[in-house]
Amino acid sequence: MNIVLFEAAEVSVGDGIATGTGRLGRGDPRYLHIKKVLRKKAGDGFAAGVVDGPEGTARVLALDEGGLSFEFRAERHMRPLFPVRLAVGFPRPIQLKRLLRDAASLGVERVYLIGTELGERSYRDSSLVDRGAARESLLEGVSQARGTALPSLDLYDSAREFVETTADEDAERVLLDTADPESSLFSMDLGTPTPRRPLVLAIGSERGWSAAERALFREGGYRVASLGPRILRTETATVAALSIALAKIGRMEG
Repeated sequence: MNIVLFEAAEVSVGDGIATGTGRLGRGDPRYLHIKKVLRKKAGDGFAAGVVDGPEGTARVLALDEGGLSFEFRAERHMRPLFPVRLAVGFPRPIQLKRLLRDAASLGVERVYLIGTELGERSYRDSSLVDRGAARESLLEGVSQARGTALPSLDLYDSAREFVETTADEDAERVLLDTADPESSLFSMDLGTPTPRRPLVLAIGSERGWSAAERALFREGGYRVASLGPRILRTETATVAALSIALAKIGRMEG
């Protein structure tokens, strides 16, 4: 991790630039990271931030076998996420963890997980989201990118429910698919997404979308784009599509 993230309840931080203190127990992964990877000791500082809050620096007040006490100083307001959303068919749980981590690392503002007709029902029914592992994967991606803003996560039982529920939202919509694409994503005009009109990229699960689901997306205003002639794994397609889209809308600069 390139920044240690604290939950809002773990550190007292007010509006804007503020300071606060907190403590991590010895069983906390962040305690182990600060002690064994960063090799920090009392008096040392490290990059830190509050989830969905400011970035700044934390200083170790005390570190022993019982835990770690720290002081946090907020120095910068939270950097916003990019106006790009990912709609993806439920992949295998192990793939989902990597997919969420990478999507969060690339800065998407929202992830929609969708049950698909061709996907395994067991993937949808896994406890990955309920027990918090999905959020942990998002946090891992955010800390890797040295940010604090956490993408939101929404679940839908079917493509129909997703398309109908989000139909009234103003967005630029693109379905990534190998069947009858209008063009490649690389050559497609994606406009200039904004927080009020984000870009939504829809990517199927490992068996892709059914014919009925493809029709639903097209009826819902989705243009169809390809990622080239090769069939990619869901997690690979996610990283490729997000990277291309972010570069095309100027979010890979600076």
